[in-house]
Amino acid sequence: MASPPFSAFQQAVLDWFDLEGRHDLPWQRPRTPYRVWISEVMLQQTQVATVIGYFERFMRHFPRLAVLAEADLDEVLALWSGLGYYSRARNLHRTARIVTERHAGELPADPAVLTTLPGIGRSTAGAISSLGFDRRAAILDGNVRRVLARCHGVEGWPGASKVEKELWRLSEELTPSTRCADYNQAMMDLGATVCTRSRPACADCPLAGTCVARRQGRQTELPAPRRTGPAPVRSTLMLLMVDPDRRVRLQKRPPAGIWANLWAFPEFDGLEELNAWFALHGIHAHRLEPLPPRRHTFSHFHLDYTPVIVHCGVGHTGVEEAAQGLWHPLGAEIGFGVPAPVRRLLHELERVI
Repeated sequence: MASPPFSAFQQAVLDWFDLEGRHDLPWQRPRTPYRVWISEVMLQQTQVATVIGYFERFMRHFPRLAVLAEADLDEVLALWSGLGYYSRARNLHRTARIVTERHAGELPADPAVLTTLPGIGRSTAGAISSLGFDRRAAILDGNVRRVLARCHGVEGWPGASKVEKELWRLSEELTPSTRCADYNQAMMDLGATVCTRSRPACADCPLAGTCVARRQGRQTELPAPRRTGPAPVRSTLMLLMVDPDRRVRLQKRPPAGIWANLWAFPEFDGLEELNAWFALHGIHAHRLEPLPPRRHTFSHFHLDYTPVIVHCGVGHTGVEEAAQGLWHPLGAEIGFGVPAPVRRLLHELERVI
């Protein structure tokens, strides 16, 4: 049987994929719609090397969509701790329940239907449809944007509406009718391993002969970066309140905003607010031990935080009854979702308390 006709661009990409592409990633063995969905969401804003361990742990706990739908959100967030962008985990949980209720427990194959589900945008929907269901569907993640922008000389920041529209046009036009799953995986692999953000390996690229950026020597200029000013900085005190039994106080964050639904240390604008909180709850602090300040960077701002260790006596009065709080024994397994800085501080407290 004759091989299906591919354009020169498609053939070059597929030939490279057959020899150099990634074929043994955990979510490719086996490659199911559910596993593709979980991996694609984890890979948003996160490198493959980081995702692999999280994906394997997630699959051990939630091997099927039905198991994820039945789980408590705290259990899902616990396995996501450290991966960041926690709205992804909350959306996974919501989507699993919606699919169970409205789609008989099976992810839809139609990209248009997939995009109606929480946390699934156009590109993720295309990846699920093509990689999970072997349907023709275009994708445009960060790696594919970079390959297309450089190869076709697309000017401007890819997040701008006009530029994004042109990149989607190219992606739709170039996506083949057959071997779509291999082609999409190849484009992602090219961007991740060859056409990288800095120091692209143009000598190893199957598209080097037709790449506009390479011909013009503009690999570092395309795609154009977003023009932004310096990120704002917020400051806070984190209260590490420890009792005589080596337990530390954690509070559940609100369901919206930064670190939503995660467990973290109480935060205060300064010592005056902290002391007022002590007085409100009848807490008698034996001593305060400020730790060196440190910084955690979010996508749109920096958080400068100073941990303050407070040793409190027996009988935590009003704090015991405070809603959405718990006393966590240092050294015990963390079976709930905590942000990465909180996890690091908990481990640090184990060594110094």
